[in-house]
Amino acid sequence: MVTLTEKAAEMVKAAMAKEKVDGFGLRVGVVGGGCSGFQYHLAFEEAPGSDDGVFEQHGVTIFVDAASREHLAGVTVDYVTGLHGAGFKFLNPNASRTCGCGSSFAT
Repeated sequence: MVTLTEKAAEMVKAAMAKEKVDGFGLRVGVVGGGCSGFQYHLAFEEAPGSDDGVFEQHGVTIFVDAASREHLAGVTVDYVTGLHGAGFKFLNPNASRTCGCGSSFAT
């Protein structure tokens, strides 16, 4: 389903500790919007929803809702640093189009 790199998992765990949400899961999803049609969504949640796929990678529990699954199949979430800052990057083999900033896509 979704692959979380070791670096991304490390940064998720650091953010969870900072926000005092240890034991929560990471919601990875897709919402409508952005210049290409869909946007990626990350959030911390205490428990999965009834239609969520739940799995664990590198010590992080990941929740993906049923509506997002088709758009996220094969996606890798990485954490990158560069001259323009740092943040999570989505590598989506299903994207037929992405925006310049990489935060929205179309399938």
